[in-house]
Amino acid sequence: MKHIAAAVVLALCAGAQADPGPAPAVPAPAAAAAPLAAFDLEADVLRTMKTFDVPGIAIAVVKDGKVIATRGFGVRELGKPAPVDGATVFEVASNSKAFTAAALAMLVDEGKLSWNDPVTRHLPDFQMYDAYVTHAMTVRDLLTHRSGLGLGAGDLLWWPTTKFTTDEIIERLRYIRPATSFRDSYAYDNLLYIVAGKIIAQKAGKPWGDAIRERILKPLGMDATTTSLAENAGRANVSGPHSKIDGKVALVRALPVHNAVGAVGINTNAEDMARWMTLLLDGGQIAGAVKPGKDGKGEDVRLFSAKQAAEMWTAHTPIRISEPKPALAATKPNFFAYGLGFQLRDYKGLKLAQHGGALQGFYSKVVLVPDAKLGIAILTNAESGGALNALQYRLLDQYLGLAPTDWIKLVSDVEHEAHAKELARQKDKTTARMVASKPSLPLASYDGEYTDPWYGSVTINKEGARRVMRFSKTPDLTGELEHFQHDTFIVRWKERNFNADAYVSFSLNPDGSIERMKMAPVSKETDFSYDFADLLFTPVKQDAPADKGK
Repeated sequence: MKHIAAAVVLALCAGAQADPGPAPAVPAPAAAAAPLAAFDLEADVLRTMKTFDVPGIAIAVVKDGKVIATRGFGVRELGKPAPVDGATVFEVASNSKAFTAAALAMLVDEGKLSWNDPVTRHLPDFQMYDAYVTHAMTVRDLLTHRSGLGLGAGDLLWWPTTKFTTDEIIERLRYIRPATSFRDSYAYDNLLYIVAGKIIAQKAGKPWGDAIRERILKPLGMDATTTSLAENAGRANVSGPHSKIDGKVALVRALPVHNAVGAVGINTNAEDMARWMTLLLDGGQIAGAVKPGKDGKGEDVRLFSAKQAAEMWTAHTPIRISEPKPALAATKPNFFAYGLGFQLRDYKGLKLAQHGGALQGFYSKVVLVPDAKLGIAILTNAESGGALNALQYRLLDQYLGLAPTDWIKLVSDVEHEAHAKELARQKDKTTARMVASKPSLPLASYDGEYTDPWYGSVTINKEGARRVMRFSKTPDLTGELEHFQHDTFIVRWKERNFNADAYVSFSLNPDGSIERMKMAPVSKETDFSYDFADLLFTPVKQDAPADKGK
């Protein structure tokens, strides 16, 4: 989800489409600004946690080949004393995409594939909605968010936790209609990174997670990093996920997404992220590692070549730049693009390679400044894009030697204003509805099974005094329907931390039967991975009962 992504998740500062992740956590109004104190990492992080309601944060900073900080702040779980430290493991969601890109880069170096290979050369059964796109799509296209799919298209195949297999998700790509022409524009997606993960697994002859562990994690000494939630079971120093429920942050269940590896999957800590960022800033070279050379002299050990490192940080897909709020004008980039597993932009004249990650209860951000040899990773156990953005710029200013700005207050103020406007919009929409209107049909007429071409089926049935919608392959997408107006209802999901309630609207045929059912999020803050608006359900016709007289 969320996903959360990117970058993550509010496009407050850059004005870009967000990464996958839950709806943004929203702070209370910030207090009046006080004079900005001198930089103090602990003080700034603690202030960020309080402002944005985040229980725990871990920070990794590397500079000029040295680890400056791998520290934790706050607690792993609300109500429990266990602290976050540099070894505490967090889900990093879409920050896994860089690992997928790096693994493919290694295969390119080895001559096992080319960035420009058609995907069908490696996965013959791969198929998109359009036949031309199927045959033209390359390995590079899988990573660059320019496929023609809409934002987050098809994410409901894996989020929240579904019963689809990875192969079933890939097979259903052929039923998802494009939103734009192929390579026309940027729109963040997850499904094609799942396809990329499948190619890695195929070439390795083992699952994506095993290949990443063997080829990247083990050589780097990232021993605490895992590639599934199942691996975290029994480990003590693992953070719990937190979401907002009715405006209050609370501990929630971690949701496994084993079928979406390649797009997500990595769980790690600040100490291991320092190792990963050092490798990236060194262009694929493992710091301090030497192997015997042909001339008897030592040679540097690399995971991938400098050529492939440059390819990952080359702009492949332009991203539209929108105007940030005036208070955040200094964050507006001059260029914005997507490379391979990284967003690329500038800040104060310096190129950044960055990415965000978001899944239920966890948001993360990785920011690299190649020319300054600076890497910053921020791992959180709550859903606050504002906390990431505020800390990102506070840390960038400090370690780049720039004049400080009170980003914590500025970002908080902008978030609070945006949330207040969204609440007002929803209130206006509710007030304007026709309260006296009634459904066109008896409520029982809306019951039954409905099917969408790429997701499959949902059902609506009476359960006790309620009418309940259930997504057949997504157990947690179960909620009660309440009438809104006319033939539109609202589904209130049982899992209130999803913050993703949706309108459910029915259209009728001339004879009064139901033609189709559409959905749309109630809130504009709903994470884009709840891509309800892409679903088009039609009733499943029930066989007529046999004539008992025959």
